[in-house]
Order: sequence, then structure tokens, then C-alpha cells
Amino acid sequence: MARIVLTNWLSQRFAGGESEIEASAGTVRQLIAELDGRFPGIGAELKGGMAIAIDGEIFPDPFLEPIRAD
Repeated sequence: MARIVLTNWLSQRFAGGESEIEASAGTVRQLIAELDGRFPGIGAELKGGMAIAIDGEIFPDPFLEPIRAD
């Protein structure tokens, strides 16, 4: 499972303070859908212009980027 790290703002607003989450999605689009199912409303925030980094690299258009299990 991939380890997802939320910013403090996202963590506090949507995830009840939980800042590290594990997910099994294969792409960023699937990950956002999975997170939105767990934390309603976070998906719209992530799609609305948040920077998304995978393994430390920031992607300007990340929705089809693959996510490795590790």
C-alpha cells in the first residue's frame, strides 16, 4: 500500500487530524476517489488546484500518473 501524507490544512479540515494514510489506488485519480470516499469533500479540494507530489516529484497534471504500492 502507498503511504499518503496530507498537508496539515487537509488533515485538520477533512481527515480529523490524521496526516498519514495508506491507500491501494493505482493512479492519482483512483486515489482521490478513494480518499473522497473516506473523507467526503477532500476530492473536490484536491482536484481544485492542490499540488500533488509522488515520491517527492510534483506533477502539474497528475490524474493519470501511476502510484506504486511502495
